[in-house]
Amino acid sequence: MKFSAERATLLKALAHIQSVAEKRNTIPILANVLIQAANGQLSLKATDMEIEVVEEVPAKITREGATTAPAAVLYEIVRKLPDGVDVELDQADSEGPLLLRAGRYATRLNVLSVDDFPSMGAGDFPHRFKLPATTLHSLIDRTRFAISTEETRYYLNGIFLHGTEVDGEAKLRAVATDGHRLARVEADLPAGAAGMPGVIVPRKTVAEVRKLIDEAPEEVEIALSETRIQFTAGPVTLTSKLIDGTFPEYERVIPRNNTRILRVGKKDFADAVARVAAISQERSRPVKLTLEPGLLTLSASSAEQGVAKEELDDNRISYDAEGLEIGFQARYLNDITDQVEKEVEFAFADSASPTIVRDVDSPSALYVLMPMRV
Repeated sequence: MKFSAERATLLKALAHIQSVAEKRNTIPILANVLIQAANGQLSLKATDMEIEVVEEVPAKITREGATTAPAAVLYEIVRKLPDGVDVELDQADSEGPLLLRAGRYATRLNVLSVDDFPSMGAGDFPHRFKLPATTLHSLIDRTRFAISTEETRYYLNGIFLHGTEVDGEAKLRAVATDGHRLARVEADLPAGAAGMPGVIVPRKTVAEVRKLIDEAPEEVEIALSETRIQFTAGPVTLTSKLIDGTFPEYERVIPRNNTRILRVGKKDFADAVARVAAISQERSRPVKLTLEPGLLTLSASSAEQGVAKEELDDNRISYDAEGLEIGFQARYLNDITDQVEKEVEFAFADSASPTIVRDVDSPSALYVLMPMRV
């Protein structure tokens, strides 16, 4: 096998590949990238047995063949090469090392047998549809902060993607929750997605797909089966296993009768939360919201540092319901308000019940936040 490729093009592909390749080396071949030059095409493939990513790379192929090389090492070498150089990879025979040349630089990389490289297989994907990259971007960014990291509740370790009907209209809905907060975001159900199964897309897959979206063309093709999901964005195809579990009936935790409504500018509120929360270094520090008509008081305290308080009056808030005191973890408040464009709406019931949070300018998103005792 022998080919040459532009350094920038190869580096971009290796960045995608090496982030999927297994780094713990429990199975050595999983730390390698499969390099295949065949039928005039160069492709790179990596897998950790849960995710597989394949990328087509423009290259000048002199001799066809296939090999595997350490993904992280190859990425670091190419990353440190000077801009503008062509990178040549040459393996004289399948048993020998892989020679890399770029300008006056040269190195040899040890390889592992192509026969040992695992494949997740093509398989059937009965459901196929396309989403605008901006829509997929929104579904991911506005929900992934609520994905649980608690491995014992593995069925919460991803985004629940499914079709539903809202006021007679078919919608594609993404939901994530960790038991403390819930994020639910909707988009129009694309053609081809009708009848799709509800699936839980794993946290790592969500992160890898999110990286691809920034470089994706206008649309991303999604293919689904009961056990796997595949995303194709330009020259990159990412295939992933799905979480084998049942997502909880999340609608049950969304309150229906929260009638105390607070509206406040996103920046005013987020900045005030950050200032009062700075009094404490505790990660789970609570911020208390004290509400009365025309006035919101935010406060936080620390046994070591004292008390911080800030008021937002009726020039910056809208609230005309009865008084209320309620507390939330500062980080959770920030995670949700980060998803809001301009104005955030809180709908309260009482100090012990879940609170609904919305982006006033984006009704397709809804968040639920559990209060803390303060």
